[in-house]
Amino acid sequence: MIKEVLLPDLGEGIDGAEVSEITVSVGDVISKEDTVLVLESDKASMEIPAEEPGVVKEVLVSVGDSVAPGVLLLKIETHESQKTESSKEKTGTNKSLTEVLLPDLGEGIEGAEVSEIMVSVGDVVSNEDTVLVLESDKASIEIPAECSGVVKEVLVSVGDSVSPGVLLLKIKGNELLISQNEKEQTQKEDKKNSFVEHQPQQEVKSKMNESIVSGSVFASPSVRRLARELNVNLGVLTGTGRKGRITKDDLHAHIKMLIEMGSGTHSYPKKKIDFSKWGEVELRKLTKVNKITGKRLQQAWRDIPHVTQYDNADITDLDVFRKKLKKQGEKEKVKVTFLPFLLRAVSIVLKEMPHFNSSLDYDEENLVLKNYINIGVAIDTPNGLIVPSVRDINKKSIIEVSKELMDLSERARTKKLKPKELVGSTFTVSSLGGIGGVGFSPIVNPPEVAILGVSKSEWKPVYNKKSKSFEPRYIMPFSISYDHRVIDGAAGAAFTTMLSKALCNLENFSD
Repeated sequence: MIKEVLLPDLGEGIDGAEVSEITVSVGDVISKEDTVLVLESDKASMEIPAEEPGVVKEVLVSVGDSVAPGVLLLKIETHESQKTESSKEKTGTNKSLTEVLLPDLGEGIEGAEVSEIMVSVGDVVSNEDTVLVLESDKASIEIPAECSGVVKEVLVSVGDSVSPGVLLLKIKGNELLISQNEKEQTQKEDKKNSFVEHQPQQEVKSKMNESIVSGSVFASPSVRRLARELNVNLGVLTGTGRKGRITKDDLHAHIKMLIEMGSGTHSYPKKKIDFSKWGEVELRKLTKVNKITGKRLQQAWRDIPHVTQYDNADITDLDVFRKKLKKQGEKEKVKVTFLPFLLRAVSIVLKEMPHFNSSLDYDEENLVLKNYINIGVAIDTPNGLIVPSVRDINKKSIIEVSKELMDLSERARTKKLKPKELVGSTFTVSSLGGIGGVGFSPIVNPPEVAILGVSKSEWKPVYNKKSKSFEPRYIMPFSISYDHRVIDGAAGAAFTTMLSKALCNLENFSD
């Protein structure tokens, strides 16, 4: 059943309070005594606990609301009601209501933002119709309906951050069309019930520290308790909540800063500069991809001891071979660039030098050598750099790889890539050959340990010992950046030498 959580009597002389913090969201699984709200009166901070375990179905107040005893705060679907609903579905008495949950979005994608809601309550949808569009740091993701029917409830809004398992909407389905879906839904309900049933009660260990200043600061009991556990003096924090209240986010940020300062990685706030004092300026907001990519690259540069090795490859003969294959590709409407040849050559070297096709494990105690070769290819798009993975390069022909690259490039620029296409790379290639430059130092893309950077090829005079004269040769400059914890300088030099030889051997490209 649905349990209504009402504001209890707050004590003698307290007629009401203000909602200062909401600690749960719709769809959250909670246990008995978990804090769901924090109230602030003129006398004290108060935590409102859940009276029973279950799933939050509706939150009826907002931060800043003034509430009085007896006011309805939120609704919780209790464990008993979930078992009843599951039992009804199993016995066939309530087959028509389907809950659409956010599925697993793929490796490395822990959540996304709701960018578009395609349906409204009352809309009729068919199985696989798109109901929501999500935006992650890597791609746009369309969420389909899991059955045909009528939308009964939409539980998210544009801008919400959601994670796998969150309840998105409910559909009342056509019983003739959802028999298969009903089985899948029952499994989801059983899994949810099992999670609620076996979820352990959170144990809180409070240790009073006499040195902590807590009486003179404005913070909720939960924040004070956490500060005591972490041995943090709340008196040194500046609150960002209403009326200067110290929130959990403030406490977490303070702890993070202390950790970073201890490791020497903390960056202090930069001085704000008004650039308009010296002339006209324009503000252009960074895309979500730009911001996420920037943070990840900054962390990679900070965490990985980078070394970059530079070299050249003579691709004169390969360029002639490519132009012949290009004519064959034109018949199949396939654009044959130099990139597929480069990926093939890289795969040959990776097979011979598996350390470059590896990753450090979670504890950085072991090296994970991968027996598959998936190469990430950096693609420049209007929204930022996207790196889809081309799988099993060593098992595909040059024409097959060319077709796949054309498809990935087009869908990357139109934000149509699937989450699974953006993960699983073992090595990355960033090619600027079509743009220009004589060399650059790419940043390793963790958890990989190496990345290849390719610059623009040029015709250069090369001395021929046999003819004792200079000859024009087509030379490609490239560089390899690698994690020095895994790869040493000798191995780096060996990699570039082997890659140069692989690009010169045309037999490597005969399919």
